[in-house]
Formats: sequence, structure tokens, C-alpha cells
Amino acid sequence: MIFTYISPQLGKFRRMMGPSGPRLRKPAAVRTLLLGLAMSLLMGSLLALTSLDARSRTVLDLDTRTQPVTLQDWGDYWIDTTGQFTPEQVANTAEIPWKPTRGEAIYPVTTGQAMWVRFNVPPAPDAERWYLEVPYPSIDRASLYTLDGAGQWNEQRAGDLVAVNKWPVPHRHPLLPIALSAEVPTKYLLRLENGHAFSAPLQFISEGRLSYSEQRVSLILGIFFGLTGLAALISALGAVSLRDAAYGFYALCVTLLGLTQATVTGIAGLHLWPAWPGWSDVATSVLPMLTISATLLFISAATSLPERSRRLHWLMVGQAVLGALTAVLLAVLPAASRMDVFIPITLLLEFSGMLVLAWAWRRGDRFAPWLMLAYVPVLVAGGWMLARNAELVPIGFLTQHGMQLGVALHLPIVMLVLMLRSQHRRENTRRIQGLDRVDPATGLINGHVFAERLFRMIARSERLRHQSAVMIIDLVNSEQIQRDFGRKAADELPLRVAERLLSTAREIDSAARLSERRFGMLVEGPFSAEDAGTLGPRIVARCLMPYKGLHVDCVAQVHVAYALVPHQGSNAQGLLTQLEERLAAAPADSKRAVFMLGEAPPARPPRRSRLGPLPL
Repeated sequence: MIFTYISPQLGKFRRMMGPSGPRLRKPAAVRTLLLGLAMSLLMGSLLALTSLDARSRTVLDLDTRTQPVTLQDWGDYWIDTTGQFTPEQVANTAEIPWKPTRGEAIYPVTTGQAMWVRFNVPPAPDAERWYLEVPYPSIDRASLYTLDGAGQWNEQRAGDLVAVNKWPVPHRHPLLPIALSAEVPTKYLLRLENGHAFSAPLQFISEGRLSYSEQRVSLILGIFFGLTGLAALISALGAVSLRDAAYGFYALCVTLLGLTQATVTGIAGLHLWPAWPGWSDVATSVLPMLTISATLLFISAATSLPERSRRLHWLMVGQAVLGALTAVLLAVLPAASRMDVFIPITLLLEFSGMLVLAWAWRRGDRFAPWLMLAYVPVLVAGGWMLARNAELVPIGFLTQHGMQLGVALHLPIVMLVLMLRSQHRRENTRRIQGLDRVDPATGLINGHVFAERLFRMIARSERLRHQSAVMIIDLVNSEQIQRDFGRKAADELPLRVAERLLSTAREIDSAARLSERRFGMLVEGPFSAEDAGTLGPRIVARCLMPYKGLHVDCVAQVHVAYALVPHQGSNAQGLLTQLEERLAAAPADSKRAVFMLGEAPPARPPRRSRLGPLPL
């Protein structure tokens, strides 16, 4: 049609052009002619594209080599806003505005409405049984009508509002058998009902392919539910054995998370509650909300919020209660209104949980960033599910299996964090319980335990008839370090001295911190005087070596006094007193750093009188 118009226009344009050039006098006429030609070409292109779209329908071909076979645009759909049409009325009403189906379309259905799909199955070999598959486990109802030889429509029904044990084929999602004919096409009507918009690419699958596909899906889901079950069991045992509330709340989280995924994938409706269609309908909203509430309680316990901030802890508890009340509300709300409540509350609670983890991280919680990392894949997968519920994305691999992948990444990280957290708590508990025996800053034993071990070492040395050694080490240049390098360096220096003493001592020896600047060491025998004479200088030399992170001149100068036991005494307290007196008698600026009990202290230089020398 468009070409019958263009041809005369081109002829007219040629007549107006001579062999030697244009004969037009008026530029306005030329512009009008060119504009008309351009409009004609544009309209022709649009008509051609429209007619091409109208003619291009994908033919349904049930080929066993390319499965599953999607309906694509072979069918037509219409949304019955009244929800009252029967299959007879749909088949006999010519005024229905049918539209082609699309594979990834999102159909705006709500409560009280029904979506009708009509399609014909072309003649195909009937050697193998075929099924119409609706890969959306949460759909409320799917009814397939088949026209029999008597002109009656026979119904097969499945969906959340129908008990799974009454489906034509009990399955994770609606699976409706179809009858094939090798000679004539078969007509079908499909009625779909849902409380909110949904996307479900209708597809056909043979019985053999269905068995293979289910084996693969069962393997994936089996691994997932095995992992969640193991995590829930370990967490429950940890809560009982370690008396840690974080383990208990996480066991609850994992259990609810597993039930949620069982509901979303259709496993729960098939195996756990096949006779409870009402619960199957609301469980897809109620269980996720309860899972989020339990997660908030777990985050509060894992970050020790009751000890860090009681106000923030009770705020988290209040939000968890809000989630539980929302779950109860979702159970009684109509399906069309659930998403209006579910999505904003879910976003609020998830944001609050991540905000609390960030708050704990800023305040020094070493495990909060790892928990944030663990929840990232879960939040990403949950975002895809929320986008599907909000009619933003069609159903696909990520909306169906994204949460399982996210949880598979999430569980190992959280379990590792809980194990490290428990180990850290046990270490802190041991430190608290050992504060009366251990110096909390250095981890060395204190003076009371040092005296007890010295008493036992003396008794052991007497029984075994060998010599051992007891040493007292004083840090003598703390004031100079504070003047030259600051208070922080002076406070850190005793800790570095403790490290050097531990590196010098053997496993059977004992190192202790007796006061802020005084340390002690018990050296188990057999031990000779020559060994004692070399150990003291070795300790002094080790303390004079530079320390990592400190200035090269920021080193510890120590004085060491030692005694051999039981040779130089068998009274533990008396020996300690004598060693302390020996160190007190040593000048602070003495070039000598190692002193043995029993030797004469060096003579102090005479103090000069202000009035001059005394007369003879």
C-alpha cells in the first residue's frame, strides 16, 4: 500500500527534474515534496514493523530434544477483573481483548481477579506424557481446562489454595498433565489466580525430562537443607554447652530460614504441610518476617549489645517484637495487601540490623565487620526476592535460587565467627578468673604465685639435691624514657620487658611481674653458678636490644639480682627480701647490672660537704 503511494510521487519528482538539472523555481515546493516523501517512508516503516510483529508468533513445538519448551507468545492472555467468568464464557465470548503472552512478562493480577490463558497444542507424538509447568510455587491457584469430546471443559487444579495431596501431580509447583493428539490440535484454557502481580513463564516438559530435572534440583536442595540443618544443630548444641545466647538465637534464625526456603521452593507444601493450603498461602510472608525478627535478636547477642548499650539492645528487641506482630498481621491480611506491609517493614528491619553492626564495628567489636560481610549475600538475594514481589523483575534463576546461594555463603562465615567469638569469650573468662594469680597486662604470674612456686622449687631442689636459681629484675630507666620519648613509651616498656623475659625463659621456668617495674624469674635446676653468671648478662643484653615499633634508643635498662637455692637459703620470703635489698643498694647509675646475693655491695662514693673538706 505504501509503495503505491511512493511510486507516483517519485514519478512526479522525476518529471520536475530535467536531464540537465532541476527545473523548479520555487524552493517551498521542493521542501513540501521532500517532507511528504520522508513522512511516507516513516509511515511505511512503522506499518511494516507493526505487520511484522503481528505476524511473528513462535510456534509451539513439543520437541523432546529442547526442553523445557516455553509457551512464549504462542498463547493469548486476558485478565478478568471480575473473576466471575467460566471457561464456557471465555471460550464463547468474541469481544474479549486477548493479548499475546510473553515469556518474562509481569502480569498485574490481584485478589478477586483471574488471568485466562488460551493456547492450542499442535499435533505431536503422544508416545511420552507431557505436563504444563507453572514454575511459581507461591501461586494461589492454577486451573487447566481441557475440552473433551462432549464439548465439556474438564478442570485440573493446583496452587497454594489447594491441598498439595489433592493436586493432579503432587509437586513443588503446579504440574498439570496435558493430553496430546498426533492428528489434531488440542485446545486448552488456563486460569491463574494470585493475590499480587506475578511472573511465571509457562512451559511444557516431558515425563522423562521431568525426572532428570527433579533429580538435579533435589541434589541442590538436599545440599542446602543439609547445610542449614547442620548449622542449626551445631548452634543449638553450642547454646546448651557454652550457655551462649548468640548460639541459641542463631539456631532459631537458621531453622526459620530453612523453613522459609522450604516454603518458597515448594518443599514444605509437598512434604511438611501438604494438607494445609491456608498455611501454605500465608507462610511465604509470615516465615520470612519471623526470620528477620530472630536475626535482630541474634545480632544483638552476637555484638554484646546488653553490655555495650542497654538502650540500643531494647530498641532491637522492640523491633524484633514489631516483626513478630507484623507476621501475625500478615497471616490475617488479604493477599493483595500483604506486600504493602511486608516490603517496607522488611527494609526497615534489615537496615536496622546492618546499622547496629556498623555501630558495633565503630566501637571496636572485632567480629561485627565479619557479620556484615556474612549478611551481604543474603541481603543481595533478598533484594531480588523483594524486587520480584514488588513487580520489578520477572521470575528467574536469581529470584528462585539466589537466596539458597546467598545462605550457602552466609552460613560458613557466621559459624566461623561464632567459633572465634566463643574462643575469645573463654579466654576472657579465664583471664577474669585468673586475675588473682596473673598480671592482666602481661599475662605473667603475680607476686603471690611467684612466692608459692619459689617455695615448691626450693623443696624440690633439696629433694633432688641440685641447685636452682631465683632472680629479681628491676627496670631502672623508666623516668628517662618518659622524659625522652613520652608517657606512652614509658607505659609500653614494661610490656616489652615481659616479652623478652618470656623469650629467655624455658618452658619449665617461671616469669612473674612483682610490681609495676619489677619482675621475677625462677630457673629450674640442675643449675650451676657459672650458668647463673651467664644468664643474668643474657637477660640484660636481651632487654637492651631495640623494640619493634619504638625508637632505636628506647630500650630497657635492667638490674638483675639472683641467688642459688637451696645453697644460699631455703626460706622463700627471706630470699626475696634479701634480693630486693641487694637491688636497692645498687646505685641507679651503676655500670654493673648483675648482682649475686652474698657478695659485698659496691662502696658508694663519699658525699662532699657544702662547707668543704672536714679538718683532720
